[in-house]
Amino acid sequence: MANKDSISKERTAELIAEFGKDAKDSGSAEVQVAILSERIRNLTEHLKTHKKDNHTRRGLMMLIGKRRGLLKYIKERNIDEYRELIKKLGIRDNI
Repeated sequence: MANKDSISKERTAELIAEFGKDAKDSGSAEVQVAILSERIRNLTEHLKTHKKDNHTRRGLMMLIGKRRGLLKYIKERNIDEYRELIKKLGIRDNI
């Protein structure tokens, strides 16, 4: 039932396996950041072709803000874990 801009259950399971503590760890901040990053990448690709889709752009900005808050939490909790996470995800350190 997911649309083309969302991520599939399989991809979500891959991200959970890669960034989570175990196979059912979908709630940790690291996993949530990885899932949000994947959704942000998909929406960014969508907006490259649909430049005037302002509803999607607003949703993208909300996801970026949510990811920024989670990254800030991770950075305050454990700076080494934060650095490793942004390196694996390929995102900039702008917090």
